[in-house]
Amino acid sequence: MSKVEMPKAYEPAEVEAKWYPEWESRGLFHGKPNPDKEAYSIVIPPPNVTGILHLGHVLNNTLQDILCRWRRMQGYEVCWFPGTDHAGIATESKVDSVLRKEQNICRDDLGREKFIEKVWDWREQYGGTIIKQLRKLGSSCDWERERFTMDEGLSDAVRKVFVDLYEKGYIYRGSRMINWCPVARTALSDEEVIYKDVQGKFYHYKYPLSDGSGALTIATTRPETMFGDTAVAVHPDDERYKDLIGKTIDLPLTDRKIPIVADEHADPEKGTGCVKITPAHDPNDFEVGQRHNLPMLKVMNDDASMNENAGEKYAGLDRFECRKQVIKDLEELGLMVEIEDISHAVGYSERGDVPIETIISAQWFCNMKELAKPAIKAVEEGKIKFYPERWTKTYFHWMENIQDWCISRQIWWGHRIPAWYGPDGKIFVERSEEEALE
Repeated sequence: MSKVEMPKAYEPAEVEAKWYPEWESRGLFHGKPNPDKEAYSIVIPPPNVTGILHLGHVLNNTLQDILCRWRRMQGYEVCWFPGTDHAGIATESKVDSVLRKEQNICRDDLGREKFIEKVWDWREQYGGTIIKQLRKLGSSCDWERERFTMDEGLSDAVRKVFVDLYEKGYIYRGSRMINWCPVARTALSDEEVIYKDVQGKFYHYKYPLSDGSGALTIATTRPETMFGDTAVAVHPDDERYKDLIGKTIDLPLTDRKIPIVADEHADPEKGTGCVKITPAHDPNDFEVGQRHNLPMLKVMNDDASMNENAGEKYAGLDRFECRKQVIKDLEELGLMVEIEDISHAVGYSERGDVPIETIISAQWFCNMKELAKPAIKAVEEGKIKFYPERWTKTYFHWMENIQDWCISRQIWWGHRIPAWYGPDGKIFVERSEEEALE
């Protein structure tokens, strides 16, 4: 009898390569409807098709695998549903980058249909990496039920849920503040904004009172947005400025007069206590603008260059070039008081890696306060518990202060919003174009 040499150390690559295909071939992970067993299932939080596994994925999927294997040993009929997410902005950015590098063209050169074909080609070629890695981990997923978020069945489900929520009043179209990426030229969720500590400047300059009696000094990190100012705010209890409320200032570098309003947003303890209000370019200013019925004046194009509302001299300038020109012009007019060096957090687009713009935009939103109510109730009634328990407080803070969610994106790769527009601009939300035409 020949001697079998045992390896001196465990060799995982060799062992795993042997056993995982064996498990799959025997259908050990396939869940079958079984009336004699209690069902247990997990739908995998789908990783991006563009990506590779990182340690967060490894931890998350290990925990899911433990739960599934534990339930199998307890006699449950288990199904762990695997799949990948089409990752709209990430995938579109990736394919656009590849086209620019390899063929010196971009998505706009191809047009929507041809670009989508290129994305599907890319997905077929590179989109399976993360699935292979999940198998390498030993994840006991039911691979016969693997799904992709752009599969027709899932796309139909997206349309159905959108229409249902719209008809219930949970989804609406409106103009609100959003995060905007000037590179991808699309709205972003808060999750797609990365905050970085950067060195910047605080610019202190004067807004002359229209009656010639003096000037108010304001401070801002973004003087280029001054062309969208539609008011200056002071605190209603600030004795320094009580007599000025209702008067106007001459907005420098423009021919406009804007009012001085009383609003608690202005902090008497911060700076001079006077705040420029730019409702179309700042979330807090947007709220002030709504309270005082101020005009919403957008001064930037989708690529963050200045538009015609900035005036002839500045229209077409990149936002940062405009900033330099505004500072120079304010200095020449003798209105610049001080330029202060500061360190502050600036929101960057996760994909575009440029500072985002917070702007007012017509988008589709989901009413999260209504959707959060049953989620809050489930924890209050003890149906869901948090471990450690202290996270319950954090959860309530998130859910009770939740804001409406911007769900639309200005990209080509992804689910299209099932809304059609009539000649008069009326919106028809239906599951198909035929239903909309009816």
